[in-house]
Amino acid sequence: MPSIDLSGKVAVVTGSGRGLGLAYAHALAAHGASVVVNDVDEAVAEAAVKSLGEAGGKAVAEVVPVGTSEAAERLVNRAVEEFGRLDVLVTNAGILRDKVLWKMTDEDFDAVITTHLKGTFTCARAAAVRMREQGEGGSLILVGSPAGQRGNFGQTNYAAAKAGIAAMARTWSMELGRANITVNAIVPVAATAMTETIPAFAPYVAAMKSGKPLPDFLRKGEGFGTPEDCAALVPFLASEAARGITGQAIGIGGDKVALWSHPQEIKAAYADGGWTPDTLADAFPTSVGAELQTVGIPAPKFPEA
Repeated sequence: MPSIDLSGKVAVVTGSGRGLGLAYAHALAAHGASVVVNDVDEAVAEAAVKSLGEAGGKAVAEVVPVGTSEAAERLVNRAVEEFGRLDVLVTNAGILRDKVLWKMTDEDFDAVITTHLKGTFTCARAAAVRMREQGEGGSLILVGSPAGQRGNFGQTNYAAAKAGIAAMARTWSMELGRANITVNAIVPVAATAMTETIPAFAPYVAAMKSGKPLPDFLRKGEGFGTPEDCAALVPFLASEAARGITGQAIGIGGDKVALWSHPQEIKAAYADGGWTPDTLADAFPTSVGAELQTVGIPAPKFPEA
């Protein structure tokens, strides 16, 4: 494999003041890219920029909530004004408003869709316009989630947004291929402020914070690790080493990297002249319905005490 060198490249990472986004920003900067850090909290954004500078990277902050076209333009323009170009976009910004369907309000739904789904769309559109004008290709790295691949209880808005992001990655990979712009969705799993609230993970995350390594059954079996473990995928996908990879959903976490399948037909049945409700009722259980697909993120498998 060629050495990953992003010298001269410029990246925008939305939602990069802390957590996974900050890890992505550090990984890009460590491989030579200049980074526009984005957060809604100015103090958090400036602290992130400072940490990148102390690590030898180049970074500036743009404080704006993603979602609108105006915010997307500000981010792209900041990259061009400060560093002269834009080569990489990582759409990481997100919020949660978890509730079951019958308790979720319009505001809960709209807020998550605006930040995750529309924010990804507006930022990717602005970045694609700039990258096509430059004529030198680029990389759009869209941040998905296992919830978008499998569904998750209490996350109607979040799961819908993340499923849409994976679909946009596939669509945009076709639309932007001639411009040499790759588009991929990443599906990270890491110990973050969100996952440490899950009771099963909490003691392991607490131990990790005290300096103890996560056990192998988590790092390998569950693909669960630190934000920094997930970050390695971002500079790789932004590099020339991944120029032939596009339209994919790639999971990473702990010691594990995995390729998610695209939705596809897995079994079919046929009836001469077409189907009726009665013939479907007769045939479905022993044909296409013989092995229905599961839903939800599988529960972690912990070793017996």
